[in-house]
Amino acid sequence: MSIQTQETVKRISVPDIAGRKGGEPIVCLTAYDAPMAALLDPHCDVLLVGDSLGMAVHGLPNTVGVTLEMMILHGQAVMRGAKRAMVVVDMPFGSYEGGKEVAYANCVRVMQETGAQAVKLETSIELAEIVEFLVKRGIPVMGHVGLRPQAILAEGGFKAKGRTDYERERVMAEAKATAEAGAFCIVIEGVAESLAREITETIDTPTIGIGASAACDGQVLVINDMLGMFDWTPRFVRKYADLRTEIDRAAAAFAADVKTRRFPAEVETYFSKKPASQ
Repeated sequence: MSIQTQETVKRISVPDIAGRKGGEPIVCLTAYDAPMAALLDPHCDVLLVGDSLGMAVHGLPNTVGVTLEMMILHGQAVMRGAKRAMVVVDMPFGSYEGGKEVAYANCVRVMQETGAQAVKLETSIELAEIVEFLVKRGIPVMGHVGLRPQAILAEGGFKAKGRTDYERERVMAEAKATAEAGAFCIVIEGVAESLAREITETIDTPTIGIGASAACDGQVLVINDMLGMFDWTPRFVRKYADLRTEIDRAAAAFAADVKTRRFPAEVETYFSKKPASQ
């Protein structure tokens, strides 16, 4: 009797991404559910379960209201759909700022309950010691500097960073501290091109840009933005599709067919079986 074996797909690892510094650009998109993760998996090196799901999926005004339970739920879904890409889960606001032990416990929970390969933290000079604490205990950390969405309330909105000398020095210091703490990769969001280039050329850690120019070692976009699901997107987004229009068209066509009883048609209807002839 022959035994059929399923071909094993080798998943991209943390060392794989860490080794991409200055090499082939890293392709990253956000994903929040299993079907989308399966579609994106062949094309992406990294799938980020971003806390942007608070706005993109749950309709929240920002990411502050996202909970650990929400991140775990969506992380589990993405892991079911992704077989090749490395999966990274965002740690939500309030889950890691309360101290090393709290951060460690929450990160362990996320990794154990989702099976993801790494976590992402919005990092700063002050949080570098937490990154180091996590990394030394076997938790791969992706950093995030520049515009930090979880700090929106303190900073008064989504504003590009690094346009003044003070901000430039601050973001550069954050990137250096995060890299020195052991982060295997750093997301740079919403900063001037010259600053993104300087950070990328200064640190040995790969950088992934979002609104940070092509100077970074890779790029990430929110999948809903990239697919044109919203009527407004940030300046740095390039829409590769217009699904908002397509979904509107499809829903309108369905509604019209239902109202005129064109749907369901005979081909989409079940009928009783004819009795067997005697």
